Amino acid sequence: MGKRKREGAEEPAPATRFKKQPTAVNQTTPTDPSQAPTTIQIITGSYDRVLHGITATIPREIPSSTSEDAHHVSFADTFLFAAHASAIRCLALSPPSDSTEPDSQKIILASGSTDERIQLYHLSTRPPPADANPLTANLSGTTITENPKNRELGSLNHHSATISALHFPSRSKLLSAAEDNTIAVTRTRDWTALFTIKAPIPKPAGRPSGDTAAPGEVPAGINDFAVHPSMKLMVSVGKGERCMRLWNLVTGKKAGVLNFDRGLLQQVGEGKHSSGEGRKVGWDAEGEEFFVAYERGAVLYGMDSKPRARILPSPPTKIHQCRYLPGSAASDNTLAMSTEDGRIVFFSTKLPSSASEPSSTSLKATAIPQCIQIAQLGGRAASVSGRIKDFEILQLPATPTATLGDVLIATGSSDGAVRVWSLALSDLQRVDEDEPTAKDAPKANGAAAENGSAAATATKQVGRLLGTYNTGNRITCLTAFVMTGTAEEADGALEDPDKEEGASSSSDDSE
Repeated sequence: MGKRKREGAEEPAPATRFKKQPTAVNQTTPTDPSQAPTTIQIITGSYDRVLHGITATIPREIPSSTSEDAHHVSFADTFLFAAHASAIRCLALSPPSDSTEPDSQKIILASGSTDERIQLYHLSTRPPPADANPLTANLSGTTITENPKNRELGSLNHHSATISALHFPSRSKLLSAAEDNTIAVTRTRDWTALFTIKAPIPKPAGRPSGDTAAPGEVPAGINDFAVHPSMKLMVSVGKGERCMRLWNLVTGKKAGVLNFDRGLLQQVGEGKHSSGEGRKVGWDAEGEEFFVAYERGAVLYGMDSKPRARILPSPPTKIHQCRYLPGSAASDNTLAMSTEDGRIVFFSTKLPSSASEPSSTSLKATAIPQCIQIAQLGGRAASVSGRIKDFEILQLPATPTATLGDVLIATGSSDGAVRVWSLALSDLQRVDEDEPTAKDAPKANGAAAENGSAAATATKQVGRLLGTYNTGNRITCLTAFVMTGTAEEADGALEDPDKEEGASSSSDDSE
């Protein structure tokens, strides 16, 4: 007997379909490119063997109140690569790939470590979509926007010692230096080592009594190198030798050796028991001058390889990194130095009219002029006390409504803090009537050194802190670049990255 249908039973109502609402990112995306926020990609290396990628999104319009700046800058983790088996020493970024569309450009990231390997990665220049990945549950509550187009390329084993310096003079070449006293030139098309420059091992001299090196071993290795903008000349400094070496990149052979005079070393704070070796070296944008940085000072050289001026931060402190400011070649070059006490000090390399460059014969008898310390960023005045291991200066595109300033500065401290600063180049202009002469500069800096405080130096405080991010790792090196194009859509973010690899490799083959 079949079941009888109940009388009065109501049929179920049809399911209601709700239309998907657009996300907050799509609602707030500006249509005017001039009003779009600026996104920078920051990469840090650390003693903890990881490469940490962070994006900082900064709006074009920022309130003038400095107390509200940090709330308008948003940080997000983009990648965390377990790159090496030991501490990371240096990083380098290649120029963007030759593509007419900024959305399809890629950048090569190279990292060097004490494990004797060079790791290579492809990084996308497009900001990742904010809604591609939801907020991952973690203890810190940090936003994670992973970009699948950031991926590993491989590793290079061209050296047999710690990698100390990396540089991309162009998209097609990678130069790497190591503590085995070699500089390798690698072609990025197939990652083949074209040739290797070998520097001589220095002779043991003045070894300290407490040195624990094995018998027969001496301090050796390339500390740093710098390629001339013409890419035909290179300057290098190494451990255990008080000289700099010039190399001809056309022939790959030595072009000359210039020894550091003892009197010159004393003027830049290198005492009797100091190593006297150059730590950092770099060329300006025009290729008319270069600097050699020591532990507590630096010396400027002209194209004739003669010392023009010396640089000493005030109060005296150790120097960790030196870089020329971009866009300052129109007036005069400005050199920035990061120090042990958490400052970035700016010096004008333009000598006063009353100063005369010393000749090579009178160098031992007379002191060379000293560059003027025109401004400083950070330090105790900005509640920054930890040493700044590395920093990067990024020039922003000119827009009529931008209030960020001319450049952004990303700094990495040894305590794991990454800070983003804005700086207007107009704040670094000197007033010739108020600046001291070359004879008065050492007296003023000496008086400030006796007081030992930032306020006593009467140095102009510049820059504005936009945001701080704690990585949780002990930072050793840092690099950054401005991300171009528009943010990717969530659907297109998961496309196969191998499709674009062929286009980027074909552009490299043409170089």
